[in-house]
Amino acid sequence: MNNDKLKVTKKGFDDLKKELAVLTEKKRPFLVDRLANARSEGDLSENSDYQNARDELEFLDGRIDELQQVIKNASVVDGSTTKGQVSIGTKVKVHVDSSDAVFEIVGEHEADPASKKISHTSPLGLALMGKKVGEVVEVEAPAGKLHYEIMSIE
Repeated sequence: MNNDKLKVTKKGFDDLKKELAVLTEKKRPFLVDRLANARSEGDLSENSDYQNARDELEFLDGRIDELQQVIKNASVVDGSTTKGQVSIGTKVKVHVDSSDAVFEIVGEHEADPASKKISHTSPLGLALMGKKVGEVVEVEAPAGKLHYEIMSIE
């Protein structure tokens, strides 16, 4: 991971810290105990619980390392600092085709398209960043070019 600051919202930063706390304080100790118990059961080569616990612990340690790096390199961004413009932390109501949609612009690690949280580095996020109410942006999509008119920014 590079040393560039990763942009996240305050809520996203808090969520990352909460996840890290749960993993380090609850899940990891549980897996360490499970691994120790499985190890005490004898022959490790045929002990599937031991293998599974070891694999889960390895995966969990990878996630913990990733979260620690993200938190260390995070820059918390407040959407209120750029009044009237789309930025990280703002909610944007757009009109596309014949319907309206509201998207929240978030950092890369917070993105969840199903919840209408889009990264500022996604094609739509990039197109919207810095724009104001009334502006229209064009985004290339698999179905062709889509035009999004910005209706409001919160």
